[in-house]
Amino acid sequence: MSTIHLGLFLVLCLGVDFLKSSSSGILKRQKRRWIIESFEIDEGYKGTFPYKLGKIEIESDLIYFEISGPGIDEEPLDVLKINENTGVITVHRPVDFEHFQVLKVGFQALDSESHLIDTELGIEIQIIDANDNPPMFDRDRYEISTKEATSQGTELVTLTVTDKDKSEAYRSFDLKIVSVHPEPSDLEFYIIRRRQNGIISFKGCLDHEKAEKYTIIVEARGQGEGPQLSSSSTVVIHVEDGNNHLPVMTGQTGLDRVREGEENVLIKRLQVRDSDTQGTQAWRAKYRIQGDANNHFRISTDPETNEGLLFVEKPLDYEDGGVKNLTISVENEIPYATCKVVGRSTTGLWRVTTGDLAPETLGASVGLVTVIVEDVNEPPAFKPPQKEVALVENAEAGKHLETFTAVDPDVASGSTIVYKKGNDPADWVKVDPETGKITTTKVIDRESAFVKDSVYTVTLYAIDNGQPPMTGTATLIIQVVDENDNAPSLAVSAIDMCQSDGRSRANITGLDPDATPYGGPFTFQLKGTEAAGWKLDATQGYSVNLVKEPTVPSGEYELLLDVFDLQGMKASHNVSVTVCTCEDATSPNCHQRPAATVSVGVGALAVVFFGIVLLAGVLLLALLVSCEKKIFLFPDYRAEQNLMQSNSEKPGSDCTVAWPNFGKIPEKEPPNAGMWEEIHQSVSSTKQHYDWGSRASSFMNSRHRNPDIRWNYQTWGGGKGYSADQDFVGINNIVLSGKLKQRLSALQEPGEELGDYAPCVYAEEGSNAGTHSQLDAISICDTSPGPDLDVDLDSKFNDLASICLKRCNLLPNHA
Repeated sequence: MSTIHLGLFLVLCLGVDFLKSSSSGILKRQKRRWIIESFEIDEGYKGTFPYKLGKIEIESDLIYFEISGPGIDEEPLDVLKINENTGVITVHRPVDFEHFQVLKVGFQALDSESHLIDTELGIEIQIIDANDNPPMFDRDRYEISTKEATSQGTELVTLTVTDKDKSEAYRSFDLKIVSVHPEPSDLEFYIIRRRQNGIISFKGCLDHEKAEKYTIIVEARGQGEGPQLSSSSTVVIHVEDGNNHLPVMTGQTGLDRVREGEENVLIKRLQVRDSDTQGTQAWRAKYRIQGDANNHFRISTDPETNEGLLFVEKPLDYEDGGVKNLTISVENEIPYATCKVVGRSTTGLWRVTTGDLAPETLGASVGLVTVIVEDVNEPPAFKPPQKEVALVENAEAGKHLETFTAVDPDVASGSTIVYKKGNDPADWVKVDPETGKITTTKVIDRESAFVKDSVYTVTLYAIDNGQPPMTGTATLIIQVVDENDNAPSLAVSAIDMCQSDGRSRANITGLDPDATPYGGPFTFQLKGTEAAGWKLDATQGYSVNLVKEPTVPSGEYELLLDVFDLQGMKASHNVSVTVCTCEDATSPNCHQRPAATVSVGVGALAVVFFGIVLLAGVLLLALLVSCEKKIFLFPDYRAEQNLMQSNSEKPGSDCTVAWPNFGKIPEKEPPNAGMWEEIHQSVSSTKQHYDWGSRASSFMNSRHRNPDIRWNYQTWGGGKGYSADQDFVGINNIVLSGKLKQRLSALQEPGEELGDYAPCVYAEEGSNAGTHSQLDAISICDTSPGPDLDVDLDSKFNDLASICLKRCNLLPNHA
């Protein structure tokens, strides 16, 4: 082990020698050649700058390369400098001890070959404190206000003073009042010292009238070694005016009289004088009223003039006294106080006297006011002005409710009072004009619109006969007691319900204007066999649900529903229910149907086109028809009767068409005489009131019998004849008119004509009941008339017989 240690030691020694020999040409380490001592700088130095602080002794072969640290390149800057060749340190400006107590400067030393020899750190330069800071106030100006009545010895303001010097020998100071402006009278300010603070107080009395403010200069002077530095501050003390002058009442203006019954009327203005500063609390007056037990009056202060304003607060009554004597006292908003110096001393406070005087003890602060009350006619007064009575509704008329009595406050007037009814909206009561007795005139209904919350109100007037007449008012409150006089009803009696796969429900709500316990909750019962498929999901409550089974088809239903109130009074109601398919099941509405989609096909278009053509034809026909009313005259036959074809016992029907002249009839005979028979049959078959067919047939037969008779249009109501080439057109018009009549007759509703009754069998005149004689059948077709007919018949009858025989085929067509 010892052998190993020895080897390591030799290696280390050889290594060290090698390193020293190898670095000798670069860095030559030597022992410290200089020692630096501490220096001191006096912050209170008053000489010139720069000045020599000291010198650093060095060997001749060493030089200084660099100096650094506080005072050189660090705060405080540019204080120190060093001569690199001689080592002399100089000071170029003062250093504040309150900021730097020591400066540590560092140096780097080099030899003549600029080799770093050594670096010495921590060279200290001590800063010596001096009395260079005066004691300073925390503010340059203090300003306060204090009341005039402030007692002596009160601390008014506190001044705070500090000294920045660190040494205790330089930090002591003294405070004193240098000056006071204006010069006080019976007043002295002084300072109380407490550590670093000074408190200003005073002796004697403050008087605002002598000085509204004082300006005080206070000095703080240092008491340590060296120069006695000082500073000052200004203190301003405002003296607020105190109440050291009482308000004095000097007079009053306004009314001496007031009418009874008036209120909120200004009757007096009271003037005062006060020597205190206007607008201050010491000047503003406060008034008090004495001798007003019933508080009929009030008084306030005019803020501009300081006058007292006396008002009538509540109406005065002449009968309570015609004269009112009031005592008015006045004082200020702050108490009255005085201060007077009676003795002074050099130590302690002075001797003063103060006084607090109550205004009521000073005659000058109290005034007397007299008010005269004038008598006026006052309205009658009801005692009491309101009454309340209960009355069961539906009570018989004539029931006595209450009696009101009014008294005239003017006792000596001897007025007569008459009672009249005021507000009675339903006209249910009457009032006895002499006694004030109120009775009912009608049956009172609690459910009336004039009754609010079971209360009906009536007002009553009492009118005297004074000058002018006055009216008093009273109120009667009638509590109407409810009876069960209304059966339950339904809010809605018509309901819409929607079809659904399941059950459908609809709400049914009961109503009853009667109050509890004569109203709901109700009992509901669904009645009748027609209620199959319907039921109620509950039977009691204010509302229930009507339930429809899905098997009930769409349609309209009438359900019978009984509703019972809480006392069992029943009302039956028909509930109309409409069931339909709804678009919105949440809002059933069976009365609004969706618009159907219209699809127009070829067939529909064809129908429309046909209708247009038919309408055009009718319009064309209307142009051909004369709208002028014509009178059709029958041929002048001697017979007084003519046959008219009709389809009813009595002419006229529900669809009667009057046909005027349908065209001009040609004067000449048509080429084809056989065609007229067809026209006659076609026209005569039409059911109408005017027997056109019969007249045409009669006319034609007459023409056949008498060829000389011309076809003259004037026979048919007048007109101009036609030529032969127009015959065919007239015939076509007649045929078309006849066919059109047939179509219109077919539109008549069968069985609706007046007199279209079934045949009725009647007994023969003069025959016995149950027996009927057989009449011989009359036939004019068995034989034909001949020269043997022993009857002289009229020519008109012969014409009629000819027509009848022709129809029986007994006569030739052209007989």
